[in-house]
Amino acid sequence: MVVAPKIDLQSMITESRNPSSSDIDTVSTVEMLKIINAEDKKVPIAVEKILPEITTVVDIIVDRFKHGGRLVYIGAGTSGRLGILDASECPPTYGTSPGQVIAFIAGGEKAILHAVENAEDKPELGVQDLKSIDFNKNDVLIGIAASGRTPYVKGALEYANELGATTAYLGCNPKGELATIAKINLVPVVGPEVITGSSRMKAGTAQKLVLNMLTTGSMIKSGKVYGNLMVDVESTNEKLVARQKKIVMDATECSYEVAEKALNEADGHCKTAIVMVLTNQDANIARSLLAKHNGFIRAAIEEE
Repeated sequence: MVVAPKIDLQSMITESRNPSSSDIDTVSTVEMLKIINAEDKKVPIAVEKILPEITTVVDIIVDRFKHGGRLVYIGAGTSGRLGILDASECPPTYGTSPGQVIAFIAGGEKAILHAVENAEDKPELGVQDLKSIDFNKNDVLIGIAASGRTPYVKGALEYANELGATTAYLGCNPKGELATIAKINLVPVVGPEVITGSSRMKAGTAQKLVLNMLTTGSMIKSGKVYGNLMVDVESTNEKLVARQKKIVMDATECSYEVAEKALNEADGHCKTAIVMVLTNQDANIARSLLAKHNGFIRAAIEEE
């Protein structure tokens, strides 16, 4: 009989009891929600305190992208689902290839909707998932785990370290074991949850905010944003086709008709259409300018 290692929940901030909500089951609905809201307000403040560390990771991701590296998330349960959510939004929002930002969850696709028993307790499965994509030293691995102890994530982080890759731990327990393994720690300390141990709440919100920053920041620094416009957005449905036209109009202050014509000539490529309108050049020249300047619109139009 295999005996599972003892887990010391007492040392985990994410598992401690919150005195502010100790009587939450006795108050009115509005008072209950006020308690939750008051605790939620602590999350962005905790994230603000680790902006220097987030900055470091964003700059590393941008550098790795330039050298063909990838951003990889790995987690279990809510943490894994948050990674999948963030990674899956990159292709439609920023026109990235599906293999540039990748996410794994313990238990595989089934675990996105259903709990997979014991999957997170096996470090070898984390290693196996990384090997399945030929993870290498040019990649960046973000191990996501609110508690900071998930064996599945631990195995992946240790393997990535062995390869010489950049590793970071994203969680809310500064004393978690993963904080001693990852090269960089992204640990917004949000304190105990309103419902003891329910780390999908404040911890999950904090993780989502940091994930937003990692991908949004790296995409901006990779030239996929002009001003505050998502100029690499793909036109995969009617809403996004309309958004592309609005983006071209906002970026160039042109009419709807001009934006539509430019997008048609640019084969639906938003950046190309913008450069066409701003430089009064055809699609081929606009593409060449963008290619010369690695997709950065400002540099392309300044040369012209």
